[in-house]
Amino acid sequence: MAQHSFRLTADWQGGRNGKGSISIGNLASQISAPEELDGPGVGTNPEELLIGAASTCYLITLAAVLERRDVTIRSLTLETEGFVGDEGGLHFERIIHRPRLILAAGSTDEQLKTAVAAAERAEKACMVSKALHGNVSVTVEPDVSVE
Repeated sequence: MAQHSFRLTADWQGGRNGKGSISIGNLASQISAPEELDGPGVGTNPEELLIGAASTCYLITLAAVLERRDVTIRSLTLETEGFVGDEGGLHFERIIHRPRLILAAGSTDEQLKTAVAAAERAEKACMVSKALHGNVSVTVEPDVSVE
């Protein structure tokens, strides 16, 4: 079985409200605690990165599922929202993916149903969702229509 390695490098200056940077592959960013959590809000933060990982994994998986099921999509967009709670310490409570799929004109009701099922299936197949399972609720609220 193949194993793939991804290596991130980071540096940090200061305490909790310090600043740093990360670099991995095509991603290089300044980092700090977010303003929403009383941090300096410089660059990105772990909360945004987790939502980014969950949403990009979901989106790529959804595109693959749709392709395998021969559903032609004219437009595929995604809004993902993450919720952090502080009861018992800061923690991610839930993530909601809201994909918007517009199918090609002339798509059948069956293709519409297939696209909705694919939106649900992608969340279960995404490796980031699998990693979060049992710790963070990840749900999907698809909006599927025909052009």
